[in-house]
Amino acid sequence: MAGSAGLTAYPLGGSSGGPDGAGGGLRPERLLRQLEWRVIRRLDGLLQGNYRSLFRGSGLDFTDLREYVPGDDPRHIEWNVTARLDEPWVREYVEDRELTAWLVLDHSASMAFGPVDRQKHLVLAEVATTLAHVLTRGGNRVGAVLLDQGVERVIPPGSGRNQVLRIAGALLDKRASSSEGEVPQGSSWRERRRQRRRGRGRGATRPYAVTDLGPALDHVARLAQRRSLVIVVSDFIAQPGWDSPLGRLARRHDVVALQVTDPREVELPDAGSIWVEDVETGEQIFVDTSDPAFRARLRSVAEARQDELVSLAARAGVDLHRVGTDEDLVLALVRVSTLRRRRRR
Repeated sequence: MAGSAGLTAYPLGGSSGGPDGAGGGLRPERLLRQLEWRVIRRLDGLLQGNYRSLFRGSGLDFTDLREYVPGDDPRHIEWNVTARLDEPWVREYVEDRELTAWLVLDHSASMAFGPVDRQKHLVLAEVATTLAHVLTRGGNRVGAVLLDQGVERVIPPGSGRNQVLRIAGALLDKRASSSEGEVPQGSSWRERRRQRRRGRGRGATRPYAVTDLGPALDHVARLAQRRSLVIVVSDFIAQPGWDSPLGRLARRHDVVALQVTDPREVELPDAGSIWVEDVETGEQIFVDTSDPAFRARLRSVAEARQDELVSLAARAGVDLHRVGTDEDLVLALVRVSTLRRRRRR
C-alpha cells in the first residue's frame, strides 16, 4: 500500500465507518472569517503581526560581509574572502519587502483521510488560506498549484483578499466534489467494493493512481521566474522520486515542506475485523485490528516511512515540518516559524 497511509476502512458487516468527509456548507468567505478569528489574530499576537517572521525568505540583495559566528548559514560563507583572510566570513542580505510565494497544494485521494470533521483536506485548506492571507496582507503576491495525480489547476500569483478567497474556493470546491463523489454510506462493504471496481459508484470517475508530486514541483520551477518562497503542503504519499525535483527547486528558491498527518496513520484503533483500502491505488486487504501484533507492525512500517521522508527531504536541502489533524494550527505554525528562525541564525 502507499506507505500504509491514506486508508479507508470498511467494517466486516453493515455501514462504513471510514473517514469519508463532509464537504458541503463551508464556503471561502466563511472559512476566512473563521480563520481570522481563531488563527490569524492569535498569530498576530505571537508573531507581532510580522509576516516575515512566519516564513521569511533569504533575500536577494547583498549588503555587506561580516565574520562568521556559530549558527550562521554555511551557504552564505564568502569563500574567496575566507581564503584570503584565513578566517570564515559570511555575506549579509537584505530581504525584499515584497516577495512572490507559490503554494503547492496536494488534493489527492489520500488527503481525504482523518476525522469526519477535520480531514487532511480541511487542514490543508486552513493552512493554505492562513498563509495566503498572512503573506498577501503585506502586499506580497501568492499563487497556487493544485495537484491530484498530477497538476490540476494553476492560480496565477495575485494579492489582496480576493486572491485569498480564490485559493480557498478552489480547495473547498475540490473537497466538496470529492465528498459528493463517494459511494453512498449505506452500502455494504461488498457493494462498495463492487461499485468501485466496476465503475458504477458515484466516485468511480477517478482512476486509481498514486500521486506524482515531482511534475508539480517541476511545474512550479518553470512558473517561478524569480527567486520565490515555495510552500509545499502534502501528506507526501506519492510516487518515489519527488526528492530530486524538490532539491532542484530548493537550490534556487526558499522552500518550506509541510506534511499533513493524522495519528491513525500510525496508530490504528482497535476496530475489529475490517477491509482496508488504499485510496491511492485501490489495493484492499482484510485485517484484524484487534491483533496487537498487526497494530505494532503497522506502527513500525509507518515510523520507518516517516524516517525515510525526513531523510529524502533533508537530502533535497529542505526541512520537513509536520502539521497534524489533531493539532492546534496556531501552535503548529509558530513551531514551524521558530524552527526556521533557529536554522537561519
